[in-house]
Amino acid sequence: MEKTGGSRKKGLKHKSAAEEPQEAAVVEDGATESGGRAPKASAFPPGFSISEIKNKQRRHLMFTRWKQQQRKEKLAAKKKLKKEREALGDKAPPKPIPKTIDNQRVYDETTVDPNDEEVAYDEATDEFASYFNRQTSPKILITTSDRPHGRTVRLCEQLSTVIPNSHVYYRRGLALKRIIPQCISRDFTDLIVINEDRKTPNGLILSHLPNGPTAHFKMSSVRLRKEIKRRGKDPTEHVPEIILNNFTTRLGHSVGRMFASLFPHNPQFIGRQVATFHNQRDYIFFRFHRYIFKSEKKVGIQELGPRFTLKLRSLQKGTFDSKYGEYEWVHKPREMDTSRRKFHL
Repeated sequence: MEKTGGSRKKGLKHKSAAEEPQEAAVVEDGATESGGRAPKASAFPPGFSISEIKNKQRRHLMFTRWKQQQRKEKLAAKKKLKKEREALGDKAPPKPIPKTIDNQRVYDETTVDPNDEEVAYDEATDEFASYFNRQTSPKILITTSDRPHGRTVRLCEQLSTVIPNSHVYYRRGLALKRIIPQCISRDFTDLIVINEDRKTPNGLILSHLPNGPTAHFKMSSVRLRKEIKRRGKDPTEHVPEIILNNFTTRLGHSVGRMFASLFPHNPQFIGRQVATFHNQRDYIFFRFHRYIFKSEKKVGIQELGPRFTLKLRSLQKGTFDSKYGEYEWVHKPREMDTSRRKFHL
């Protein structure tokens, strides 16, 4: 037994001594790669991959150096192309359009044509016609779910400073079916309910009164004013300008008209405030900014807050009715066609 043990020790020593030149080759190769030269053929065979290195730290080091080399080569090629374009001047070929998720989307058949007679008739007879005909002015009630926490309450208070003529009332355990008739009797045109989960706002219900529709949104990425870096001073009482981007389909057109009906008709541009609802890949990003005129030609923007992201979950006809309500559209992720994405806003 002692002889076999000694032979094993000798075998291990011999094996470790045989592996030393390979490790030295790898270290030498790392030094050459950090210096910008190509790896040696003796250290890396033609079919060699960095993932074959079993040592985790060495594998991570080699991968990091390889990524750095890739960035340097990409930057050098970009600079070379820029110099060539500057040398050619007007004769330079046009820049290729990069492929993005937005410009590679399949055209949606439900995209609204502004000159369509059917769309114009629908707009003249829908629930928001009285607002766009300037027959009514918006009056908003903002409330929360039952027993809200401080973060949700502060969001409601800050949202009331963004939307003019809006009033914050606490829920006090009342059901929405009892709140809606009270809102109609007091001439409220819209009801906004902020729901929460684990002390964080996670949902928004927007109901247009008195005849609907009602939209349910998932809310995420909420940032209050104190949580926004380099934010401006608190907003003034001026009526902000509203911007609606990419609400191009029939469904998006309805949602965009709901957001537009929350704000008065004539914005006060002297306040330099703008509320933006930007739809991108069916997520609605809300931002509230103020214009900063640096000179006659340069204009900047300063975020005032709050900010959040909405995702439409359902659009219901009439006012809120979770039991007998008729839904125009419901988000069904398992049944939707992801290749054509027919649920566009």
